[in-house]
Amino acid sequence: MTSDGIVDLAALGEDFTRDPYPVYAGLRARGPVHRIRMPEGADAWLVVGYEAGRATLADDRLSKEWDRAAPGLGVRTVAPGATMLGSDAPAHTRLRKLVTRHFTPRRIEELAPRVQEMADGFVDAMLAAPDRRADLVEALSFPLPITVICELIGVPTLDRETFRQWSNTSLSAPALEDRMTAAKAINEYLTRLLDEKRASPGDDLISALIRATDDEDGDHLSGPELLGMAWLLLVAGHETTVNLISNGMLALLAHPDQLAALRADFDGLIDNAVEEMLRYDDPVETATYRFTKEPVEIAGTLIPGGGQLVLVALADANRDPARFEDPHRFDIRRDARGHVAFGHGIHYCLGAPLARLEARIAVRTLLDRCPDLTLDIDPAAIQWRTGMLVRGPEALPVRW
Repeated sequence: MTSDGIVDLAALGEDFTRDPYPVYAGLRARGPVHRIRMPEGADAWLVVGYEAGRATLADDRLSKEWDRAAPGLGVRTVAPGATMLGSDAPAHTRLRKLVTRHFTPRRIEELAPRVQEMADGFVDAMLAAPDRRADLVEALSFPLPITVICELIGVPTLDRETFRQWSNTSLSAPALEDRMTAAKAINEYLTRLLDEKRASPGDDLISALIRATDDEDGDHLSGPELLGMAWLLLVAGHETTVNLISNGMLALLAHPDQLAALRADFDGLIDNAVEEMLRYDDPVETATYRFTKEPVEIAGTLIPGGGQLVLVALADANRDPARFEDPHRFDIRRDARGHVAFGHGIHYCLGAPLARLEARIAVRTLLDRCPDLTLDIDPAAIQWRTGMLVRGPEALPVRW
């Protein structure tokens, strides 16, 4: 803790990046709200615990709009235009309404055969490795979600490795300058994509959004809103699922009893196993930024107005013993319902059904095709992505 009472998480270095849960638990034991310094450098108010975190996620006294941020915070959005994640009601309601129809559970389930075909192809390529070793992130966790979302939104070709670097850097790089440089490259790519779709629309989601109008009042997305929506679908639409698959497989491989139980009753346990993966090692460590519009009291702590940054530790809420018994135990049979891995309130993740579908298919395909899959690294040696937003391994070496 610094002399002015700020908990300096940046000073904890790689230990915090690798395993933030003991730090969050220690803070929770002292109270629900803490002044912190993020590894990214900005100061924020961190909300820990399930009840306080869940309430904060739905608190409309906090704004998602970036122009509310206090000038001295040193944070900037990487999104190129207005997005649902960076809007309050009624703007948020309007933007979400124009895209929700494309993400109904029925429409997502219709994608299952194609997602299965993709997963089979990536696992085929992985199993062709002569030394029977692979990086699971590179072989499946990343290429499956990025290919699914690219096909869904109509991206004809994409240098996946280049885009992976842009995306990872824009969300996780320690230096703001590096994050903004990567975001600029993504934005230039998306601007060209939208121009191409306007000139030659196809049977894809981006073309549908260009044409989309509200049936009631003829509303449609503006140019900046289309750019922001494309960014949200492409970047946020794959990032969290990459880490869900990686974190989930790491949890299974590190807990052989749970892996054996899932293999023994896949149909009966897979849905619940995915929920436990989400709870146990949330792919989104802290919720996207919120800013105070006025002085706000949260769990007995008064947070000043004027655009103070408020973070909700989703990872800690999902490990709060007041909500989940023995929370640090990975148990695919537990009732994991109520976790906040996809958020809570009006900003609950629109892509949750797609993420669940991809995780189910990826895990089943791996377990069916690789009966002796095992880790090829000591879990303590895994390098984790930096920052407090997304949580996942940089690489996950496996062998079979």
